[in-house]
Amino acid sequence: MKPVLLSTLFAALSASLLIAAPAAAQNNNVDKRVDRLEQEMRAVQRKVFPGGSSRFFEPEIRPDADTPTTPSTTTTAVSDLIARVDTLERSLANLTGQVEQNDFRIRQIEDKMAAAVPPVSTNPGALSTTPSGGSVTEDTGSASPDPERVSGVASIVMPDTGDVGEDAYIYGYRLWEAKYYPEAQTQLKKAAADHPKHRRASFAKNLLGRAYLDDGKPALASVALYENYQELPRGERAPDSLYFLSTALVQLDKKADACRVLSELQEVYPSAASGRLSARVARGRTAADCS
Repeated sequence: MKPVLLSTLFAALSASLLIAAPAAAQNNNVDKRVDRLEQEMRAVQRKVFPGGSSRFFEPEIRPDADTPTTPSTTTTAVSDLIARVDTLERSLANLTGQVEQNDFRIRQIEDKMAAAVPPVSTNPGALSTTPSGGSVTEDTGSASPDPERVSGVASIVMPDTGDVGEDAYIYGYRLWEAKYYPEAQTQLKKAAADHPKHRRASFAKNLLGRAYLDDGKPALASVALYENYQELPRGERAPDSLYFLSTALVQLDKKADACRVLSELQEVYPSAASGRLSARVARGRTAADCS
């Protein structure tokens, strides 16, 4: 129920209360029920409509002190009002139940996504997984630095625009674009860690996953990409991370999991899935043999 509709409903209830003025004591009790319901409905709305205007949503529900009930003659208007309050209470219970069901469904999705990501070895020299009976080993060690490579990396310039978060990401992007993948991975991890609230954090985490993919490390990529989706679901590159996660899972021979990830992308981000990512989603479903 939207805030404006709630305001109209509560205005109607208030008008009914004025009509029932002769039954003052019982009217007072109904007033308290309506006030309590209004607060509870607003509290539920705060969960259903996060970021809603403070004009409609109370910051919290404060319990009323218990007051003795005084018997009174019930008029027709008050009887009608009580029936409406009972209906409102049932509607509140139904809405609360729907919110709880949605929360449960989100937790189930998160559990499925977590199960789809292969475990990461704590050995800094290598990462091993065993997808579908097979194994993938990723060597993360480094040989002695190549002077030509050192010179090439040194030629990549970090921008200096005054926006340190933007500059950190763009430097990582330039390293990735030049195919210096290990160096790009280090820079992109640092950019995301140093500027977690910056708009580019989502970009940095997504590109980190892509840098792992391009470096032949799909298991590390799957972890980085899933973390971006989980930690920054409203980030601009969260939909992209789900697509590239499906790519990593295909490389790990986890095609069924890749299909579930692509379905999640289409369900959670329908605009992106049917818009700018539509061609990639189609290719991904073909690569994963999705039905």
